[in-house]
Amino acid sequence: MTVSTGYVHETADVASSASIAAGAKVWHYAQIRENAQIGANVIVGRGAYVGTGVEVGDNCKIQNYALVYEPAKLGRGVFIGPAVVLTNDHFPRAINADGTPKSADDWHPVGVDIREGASIGASSTCVAPVTIGRWALVGAGSVVIKDVPDFALVVGSPARRVGWVGMAGHPLTKDSERMWVCPVTAARYQQVGDDELIEVQ
Repeated sequence: MTVSTGYVHETADVASSASIAAGAKVWHYAQIRENAQIGANVIVGRGAYVGTGVEVGDNCKIQNYALVYEPAKLGRGVFIGPAVVLTNDHFPRAINADGTPKSADDWHPVGVDIREGASIGASSTCVAPVTIGRWALVGAGSVVIKDVPDFALVVGSPARRVGWVGMAGHPLTKDSERMWVCPVTAARYQQVGDDELIEVQ
């Protein structure tokens, strides 16, 4: 493994080909698989799993017992809550129709792409292939089966949009027909159509 002044707990299982960047911390019983790339200042919590070749951007937090299956990609500053699952199989089966065990050649992994600053609440499941937009927030216990727009607040099973959040993570307040305001930072956002929100410069 390549560790650039990161910290790996002695009970963690980190593949020799994995890369752990400066300031990253891999805690008790976490598993980091072959060729995974863990960015700077990332925290991988107790018992978490990061699959083969998964890319984790700088400043992410992967909480305890989260399962990040390949080929997931996490942008900068992504939050993965406790017990979150990012799946990677369209049609999961242990055996083929003829009863023979499935092998790696019998399926093609599909991934979850989580963009910068997005947060996935505890015990949520993201069913690949799906993209979670920048700064979006997936409420705890949700099941995401379709793409989530930037800044969207989604909840439920299946997850549906119930509002918008700003970069601070708080629900936005409607200011006018198409304008929204963050109650924490006063940043302004404009709604474009039904499912798009953009930052106002």
